[in-house]
Amino acid sequence: MLVTWLCILIISISSSAFFLGKIGNQVDQILPINVSCVGDSITEWSGYPASLQTLLGSSYKVGNFGVAGAAVSPTWHEAYVSKSEFCDSKDFAPAIVVIMLGTNDAHDYQSASTFTSDYKQLVSEYQALPSRPRIILVKPPPIFDNGFELSDTNLDGYVIPCIEQVACELGLPTVDVNGALVNYPEFFVDGVHLNSEGGLAIAMKVFEAIDFES
Repeated sequence: MLVTWLCILIISISSSAFFLGKIGNQVDQILPINVSCVGDSITEWSGYPASLQTLLGSSYKVGNFGVAGAAVSPTWHEAYVSKSEFCDSKDFAPAIVVIMLGTNDAHDYQSASTFTSDYKQLVSEYQALPSRPRIILVKPPPIFDNGFELSDTNLDGYVIPCIEQVACELGLPTVDVNGALVNYPEFFVDGVHLNSEGGLAIAMKVFEAIDFES
């Protein structure tokens, strides 16, 4: 009888070790947590994705998929959805997607009429991914005096309200980078693009959002 119970105990311990090992392997397989940073030149050049990587640590892998000149609008000459980085950001199998676009949609010659629907379509592309990522929408930085024909009036007047509308309708979190940087024109090298301090400020706001949602 004692021998029988010992056999049962050994089998139980072995089974537990086997299943715990499988669980451990599954945890290893989901690490690191991939983060796709989607955006325009502010994402590509500011260094914020690299700073975000430092803040998040080795459990995360941050990909910089910014494209200089990119806009949400598919009719823009540098539409984000037409770029290889758009496909790369999806192939990255992200667990988190951070979208910071809209600055180039505030161009003096851009139409606001389809921004909301275009933005929703962009978001839906990430929602449909097999990785089922969490999506975070970022209100772009303010626009100061610049030589790119980009308008802060357009940014505040329709781009940001449209982003807020999409976030509300789809139940997605937002990061207010705009509000965080509006009083720091010294972080901008040309009224639009940011220096390393500005990039770090963006990274810290995005980090707070990811950390809060984790």
